[in-house]
Amino acid sequence: MQPTDQPATALYLVPTPIGNLEDITLRAIRVLSEVDVVLAEDTRTSGRLLQHLNIKKPMLSYHLHNEHQTVQRVLDRLEKGERMALVSDAGTPGISDPGFLLVRECLAKGLKVECLPGATAFVPALLKSGFGAERFTFEGFLPVKKGRQTRLRELAQETRTMIFYESPHRIVKTLEQLAEVLGPERPASVSRELTKLFEETVTDTLAALAQNFGSRSAIKGEIVIVVQGLRE
Repeated sequence: MQPTDQPATALYLVPTPIGNLEDITLRAIRVLSEVDVVLAEDTRTSGRLLQHLNIKKPMLSYHLHNEHQTVQRVLDRLEKGERMALVSDAGTPGISDPGFLLVRECLAKGLKVECLPGATAFVPALLKSGFGAERFTFEGFLPVKKGRQTRLRELAQETRTMIFYESPHRIVKTLEQLAEVLGPERPASVSRELTKLFEETVTDTLAALAQNFGSRSAIKGEIVIVVQGLRE
């Protein structure tokens, strides 16, 4: 029962598996079954997940390229009493994926937002790196062009463990740039295909990792780089 003095939840942020479909939670399945609409980064990807879970729900496309145009229409429907779940293609929405803008606007209008705990790629990558997890900074994707070198130089003196997301086609260049700015002997790890059949984590120096991945003919999967902070 919903307490009488609390508004009903309008928007749920629902994490989805980053690879292994067994990582969906019982609560996530229940919420996806109960909401009126699922907001999906890619309706085809989310459609396959819902089909696997035997859930049939209307879906709306909500992604980085349309969220500014879509958010008001979504808010209008939420204010009329519809309940929606926001999902990304994999992991927790709002972490390097759409979500922040909608959450902010919902809260500004007094609509209740609930975030379910669940899968996200950087946590297992951080713990598998063997570096300190007491204090860390999540950097997400580095700027592709403008501001990239500035951000790297700022991180050169960072003492906390650093976490980055990267795509397969930029991983070698990023490792080379990290080695150049942070030092070739700085310990780091690269995790890819987390929770999947060919999951891999390689821990070495930044220079050695750049050489390792640079020698490969093909690199697949979403990638998390974890770099040890500066040691005094």
